[in-house]
Amino acid sequence: MGELSFILHVLRLFNLSLILASPQEPMLRWNGSGIHIKGDVAMKKIGFIGLGTMGAPMASNLLKQDYDVTVYNRTQEKCRPLAEQGASIADTPRQAAHGQDLVITMVSNDQSIRDVYYGENGLLASLTSGMTVVDCSTISESLVKEIASVVSGLGASFLDAPVTGSKPAAIDGTLVFMVGGEAAVIEAHADVFDTLGKKVIHMGPNGSGAVAKLAHNTIVGINNLALAEGFAIAAKSGIPADNFLELVQLGSAGSKAAELKGRKIIDGDFSNQFSLGLMLKDLKLASSLTDGIGMPSPMLNLAKSLFQAGASEGFSEEDLSAVVKCYEAWIGQKIGGQQS
Repeated sequence: MGELSFILHVLRLFNLSLILASPQEPMLRWNGSGIHIKGDVAMKKIGFIGLGTMGAPMASNLLKQDYDVTVYNRTQEKCRPLAEQGASIADTPRQAAHGQDLVITMVSNDQSIRDVYYGENGLLASLTSGMTVVDCSTISESLVKEIASVVSGLGASFLDAPVTGSKPAAIDGTLVFMVGGEAAVIEAHADVFDTLGKKVIHMGPNGSGAVAKLAHNTIVGINNLALAEGFAIAAKSGIPADNFLELVQLGSAGSKAAELKGRKIIDGDFSNQFSLGLMLKDLKLASSLTDGIGMPSPMLNLAKSLFQAGASEGFSEEDLSAVVKCYEAWIGQKIGGQQS
């Protein structure tokens, strides 16, 4: 047996990975089932499930880095732009997960996750020992722990890795991941996290990422309401919105909400970066969490009620900053100055 053949034989036994390179040879990776070559660099095979506001740009960034990506979305037409970038299209979550090194899911809620994982053609049926599943959705802690247990029972690894940064960060590859799971699994996929984001924060065991995201989005919801209310006070009192936003950004009231949403509010631009409906969903999950741990959360519950008011007015599919339209109705004028 030649030296290279012997090395590959050992790697097969232990299901390890190796990169071999020389000035004359392309880089090779043995992934336990064969050598995969992609251009000059060997890349992981990734199944990506969920191509919404966040998922589509995330999958796009993986393709830009020459990962071998198979995509699935319930609405198939959302797959086509990624297919033009080189992605393979799967007909089911099960097919998207089959034969992959890594599977990433990014869907909207608990029921969608159950469908993707446990459905008739769910991805769990394709999991084998050594695979890793990373869920970037914002879902309940209890469901995260349930899925982590099932995935582990199949010999695979699971990370709950929700993100913050909204659509612009997903496009730019500057997301922040809050991750629950084993540190060694996070490290094994550091290349993927580096492609998609600027920072990974390990929160603890499975479920910790989900809890951190709900706590984080509680603050996001409250901060956006505070910004809307401040704008309404200033506008109703005759203060120009541009001047007020400048003050907020330079003063102690400065926040990510003001940075990302202030100009959108003034311009009445509620094109979706993170929808009001999804914010309401997250606040409901956070409220259930605080009920479960027996913690009073008056500000969270007020925020939930106000975003519910926005949803009742038909703003669910607009950006979360559209909640300001409730305030505009109450003061009888637009924040930008026009009378309603």
